[in-house]
Parts: sequence; structure tokens; C-alpha cells
Amino acid sequence: MTEETPGFEEEPDVPSGATPEDAAPKAAESDSAKEPGPAAPPAGDVQQDTTQAALIAQLDQVRTALGERTADLQRLQAEYQNYRRRVERDRVTVKEIAVASLLTELLPVLDDIGRAREHDELVGGFKSVAESLETVAAKMGLQQFGKEGEPFDPTIHEALMHSYAPDVTEDTCVAILQPGYRFGERTIRPARVAVAEPQPGVQPGEKASGADEPDTDEENGGPDEG
Repeated sequence: MTEETPGFEEEPDVPSGATPEDAAPKAAESDSAKEPGPAAPPAGDVQQDTTQAALIAQLDQVRTALGERTADLQRLQAEYQNYRRRVERDRVTVKEIAVASLLTELLPVLDDIGRAREHDELVGGFKSVAESLETVAAKMGLQQFGKEGEPFDPTIHEALMHSYAPDVTEDTCVAILQPGYRFGERTIRPARVAVAEPQPGVQPGEKASGADEPDTDEENGGPDEG
């Protein structure tokens, strides 16, 4: 048996012909292979992050689409409200035109009733029928206008006669020859009137020149006698 010499360690095997320096790198490589490197992330976490990013992208797309659809809905609602207002306005206008046309056809009858009333001929059954017709016309919105003494307005009055008067300060309706009628804001027929204008050169309250002036000589007892 061979006895080991104390104080000597066993050296690693070195190939024949190799120097001791060649054995040092191999020993270092074997030591580094034994040391653990940085741990790679688990495959489950990577997949979870990818899925979350995809869900966020889909959510953004859904939000964008929802905003666009909401804007479209609001625009359609506004257009529908405008359409309803136009239809309602047109419906009211058509109704007013139809009623005004009907009332215009009744004006000659109402004129005949007015003349009969002025001549005390509105009696008996004719009076009842005439009053019922006037009541129905008033319920439909027909209004009569035109009074003596009111200022002349060319937008609602039609002057058939013209004269001058010293007691007026502006163009004044002094006689109503035919009453006017309106329906709402619409004038169906203007009032036909006689108009008086202020007399030129005469102030209100003054008499016209040469009008019934008292005789000064008669008030003083006549001319003095010789």
C-alpha cells in the first residue's frame, strides 16, 4: 500500500502536455456553472399582462364607439324636436288661414246684420239667428274694430272720405262707414272711415277766419249820429 504524504493536497487532473495555468480557467468555469443566475418571470404573469393590455385597448374602443353613438343620438333628438316644432307651427298656421278664410266669407252677412240693427229691423226670429251667428264668429276669434274719434291708422283704416276740422290736432276718424275685423293678429278687413285733418293755419280751439264774428258797430249801438 502506498502511504499519503501528509501536508500535500490532491491536485486536479491535468492532461498531459498542459500547463498548470490551463487548469485554472476550467476550474472557474465549473464553479460559475454551479452558481444560480437571475430567475426568469413565470409564463403565467406574462400572459396575464398581455390579456390585461388587450382588455384596456378594447375598453378604449368601446368608450369611443359609445361617445360617437351618444352624439348621434343627441343630434337625432334635436332634429326630431325641431321637426315637431315645425309641424306644430305649420299646423297652427294652416288652421288660422282656414278659419280666417271662413270668417272672411261671413263678413257680408255680418254687414247686413249691422245695417238691419241700425234701422231697427233686427226683430223676431231674424234677430235670434243674427245674434247666434255673431256669437259663433266671436268664439272663433273674430273681433270688430273702428270707433269714431280714434286716430287714423293707415295700417288698419281705409279712408273713403276726407275733410278738414278746426277741432282736431291729428288725422282723426270722424265717421265709421264700415267696421273693420281682425282675427288674432291678422287684419281681415280694414275699417272704412271718414277722416278729418286739422284745418291749415288754425290752432285747435280757434275758429276759422270769417266765421260768425260779431258786428262791432251793432254791439256799440251803431255809428255815432252827427
